[in-house]
Amino acid sequence: MNPSDVRLAKNVFGEPLVACSFKPLTGYFRDGACRTNEEDLGTHVVCVVVTLPFLEFSFRNGNDLTTPRPQWQFAGLKPGDQWCLCANHWKTAYEAGVAPQVVLESTHQRVLDLVSLEVLQRFARPLEV
Repeated sequence: MNPSDVRLAKNVFGEPLVACSFKPLTGYFRDGACRTNEEDLGTHVVCVVVTLPFLEFSFRNGNDLTTPRPQWQFAGLKPGDQWCLCANHWKTAYEAGVAPQVVLESTHQRVLDLVSLEVLQRFARPLEV
């Protein structure tokens, strides 16, 4: 199975992966979904709802998520945006006490290699349709 194929990608519940965000357009493939493949070294699989404390933490740790980077089709994030975050970055934020909420239906099952479903469920945010 090719995990980058949107039709085959599964969320943390083993169900079809639901899109995370189209505005801002997110995902390693910039298609709105938190899909991944072997080229995605950051493993951008966690659909989060960005918060100010998380953005400040990221900036302090060398990951500026607020400055637009047009060359990467990145408009910059603000609190309330949904975004496909690197699994390791979410885990680091969790360990620092600033993890953003997670939209589980839109989070790729690959994150379970690093973080348990039980931990993720404590940060669950309902899917907004």
